[in-house]
Amino acid sequence: MSEPTSSIRVVLPYHLRTLAQLGEEVHLAVTAPVTVRRILDVLDEQYPMLRGTIREYQPASHQMGARRPFLRFFVCQEDWSNESMDRELPDAIVSGKEPLLIIGAIAGG
Repeated sequence: MSEPTSSIRVVLPYHLRTLAQLGEEVHLAVTAPVTVRRILDVLDEQYPMLRGTIREYQPASHQMGARRPFLRFFVCQEDWSNESMDRELPDAIVSGKEPLLIIGAIAGG
C-alpha cells in the first residue's frame, strides 16, 4: 500500500525559477510525512538543474547535504531555516493552503 501524497506549493527565488524555467509557483506531489527534505528531494528529482542549488551536493556519495548559506525556508510566515529538515510540516502546507517559501537571503554591510 502506498503512502498518501499531497500537492505541495513551493515558491522559489527568481534566480532558481529562471534556471529551471519555472513560473512563480511549483506544484509537487509529495508522499507523507511531508517534510522540507522530502519536498527538496522531489524538487531535485523533477528539476535536476536545481540539484545543488538549494542544498549542498556531495557528488562522491550522491547525497544532498545542508541548506546553502544564502537561502532561507519559510513555513506559514515562520523562518524554518534552522529547523530539522525532517520535521513534519503543518497542515496548511500539506493541504496546499500555504506554500513553502524558499527565499534568497540578502547580505550586506
